[in-house]
Amino acid sequence: MTTTQDLPAAAPRAHDPAAEAAAAATPLSLLLREGTRPEHEAAEGSSFVEDLLGGRLTTAAYVDLALQLHAVYVALEEVGELVRRTPAGAGVVFDELSRVPAIEADLAHLAGPGWRERAVPLPATAAYAAAIRAGGADVGPYVAHAYTRYLGDLSGGQVIGRMVQRHYAVADEGVGFYAFPAIPKPKPFKDLYRARVDALDLTEAERAAVVDEARAAFRHNRALFAALAEAHRPA
Repeated sequence: MTTTQDLPAAAPRAHDPAAEAAAAATPLSLLLREGTRPEHEAAEGSSFVEDLLGGRLTTAAYVDLALQLHAVYVALEEVGELVRRTPAGAGVVFDELSRVPAIEADLAHLAGPGWRERAVPLPATAAYAAAIRAGGADVGPYVAHAYTRYLGDLSGGQVIGRMVQRHYAVADEGVGFYAFPAIPKPKPFKDLYRARVDALDLTEAERAAVVDEARAAFRHNRALFAALAEAHRPA
């Protein structure tokens, strides 16, 4: 099984007091955005994502993606319930972001009532879910994974939903994962989310660890996409 330790690691950074002082004054949300940019772009540029959005795969590929993401979000939202019970984490867990009910409804529509029998996590998915659960109730690791997934869903995820419908004739009932009825205006919500993340009382070492964990989250996404690419080749 692939683990976080097996994934490609970023090169160690040299000690730079001036840079560390500047980082201390930088909002954590900005550190996350800038610190994960290479990994984010690499995940978005995976062949599976490009082929899926380019209409070169099949509806089955989209269903398999949904089946794997279900395991990821079950882990994320289980951990979210632990984090919300802590004083530090209560403000960064939002019911409006919950994706498990929507993805389960999508799968019931797309794959029928027996979809759970097909929901077997790939090794890359199992490793991703294990990495999420490893943080337990610690707000830092949770934020790394939640920020990576949920803000992506509210941003580029909207494009994915539209492209899936365009290329594979999937009805609205099959793309509910990408709909956020409780968040009619994503931008103000994302601004609020970032403000809550920025307000977390974390040391510089903890902030750096959050960014490192977010980088690992993107690498887990790449591993998942690579596994799906092996199973689904363009026609």
